[in-house]
Amino acid sequence: MGADGLTNQIWPRGLVDPCPSAATVLPGDPRNFEAWPQPANARLAPDKEHMMAETNGAGAAGAAPQINTLAQYAKDLSFENPNAPRSLTPQERGPNISVQVNVNAQQLAESDFEVQLKLEGSAGDGAEALFKFELEYCGVFRLMNIPQDQVHPVIMIECPRILFPFARQIVADAVRNGGFPPLYLDPVDFAALYMQRLAEAQEGGQPSASLA
Repeated sequence: MGADGLTNQIWPRGLVDPCPSAATVLPGDPRNFEAWPQPANARLAPDKEHMMAETNGAGAAGAAPQINTLAQYAKDLSFENPNAPRSLTPQERGPNISVQVNVNAQQLAESDFEVQLKLEGSAGDGAEALFKFELEYCGVFRLMNIPQDQVHPVIMIECPRILFPFARQIVADAVRNGGFPPLYLDPVDFAALYMQRLAEAQEGGQPSASLA
């Protein structure tokens, strides 16, 4: 596992485990539902059941809050292996791996939202890059009986957390099909990242993001 906990993989043929660099965040307005890179000491996100329990009873007529997944799909996927077959030969040291995580969302109907989870990464730098990948994995979610003040956290925390395991597997398969050991990304603590971003916005005097 890399020093910052972003990757967990096995590199054969004499390669050592890569030590990925800290993830960087893509620029964007928090009102565009941006998510942020995983810190090295990120904690596990709270269970969805716990979060839903906190809002239970606050919805219409006491109905239980629900997140319904209407669709999941890969909207865009690219993989580059620019130096093959030379890049597939044994390397003296493990590559430097960089990963970026970004989340955006748009409202489709009164209770329906499309959430886009974007993962971008590379192994190696410059002309010596081993591979690069970009994935935009999306889901359409219907939120029912969730108080308005909880809609934005649910969109930014729970929905990308549902999508992440599927996106993670797509990345691992793409890297493996490129001739490398599969690259398995560690889970991202979307709750901690969301709270971190809110704190930064408050310190900067910016209004908190909303769905309005």
